[in-house]
Amino acid sequence: MANLLIVVDFQKDFIDGALGFPGAEALTGPIVERIREYRRRGDDVAFTVDTHGPDYLQTQEGRNLPVPHCIRESEGWYLQDQVARQVLDSDELFCKAAFPSLELAQWLEESEYEQVELCGLVSHLCVLANAVMVRAALPEARLVLDARLTASPDPVLHEKALDLLEAMFVTVTHREGRQP
Repeated sequence: MANLLIVVDFQKDFIDGALGFPGAEALTGPIVERIREYRRRGDDVAFTVDTHGPDYLQTQEGRNLPVPHCIRESEGWYLQDQVARQVLDSDELFCKAAFPSLELAQWLEESEYEQVELCGLVSHLCVLANAVMVRAALPEARLVLDARLTASPDPVLHEKALDLLEAMFVTVTHREGRQP
């Protein structure tokens, strides 16, 4: 069975919009290249898209993170332009109102992927949460995360997220100071 790359929430609001942070834009080229690698091998690519409504500030997340972002069809909701150009009609795209995507997990339960790689934003929130969903849906699949393809505005939480991913048997590659 093919392998799967999941591009998590690589949206404008997380790069240079409402919740953008220095360094996020630098992930664009490497993520685009990783998508192309998967396509060249005939593997699958899926995308998650953080999606909120105009009532965001009244939601649980909005009360705890009172920064409106990724409001459906706002400029910041869309995938980063270069990444958006990589999306094919045949790709799965999961809009989600919370950090993890239950729909993604349900879709994965019907699959037979041997390996799933995650990349995107934000490492300590949506990337971590969706890794948990993948692990639940495909307990025997190999999960991979290239540390060069994710980031967080909080370096401490980023490192803690990588620690937690490794504790869940996710293979974290290219982790600074840990391995080549």
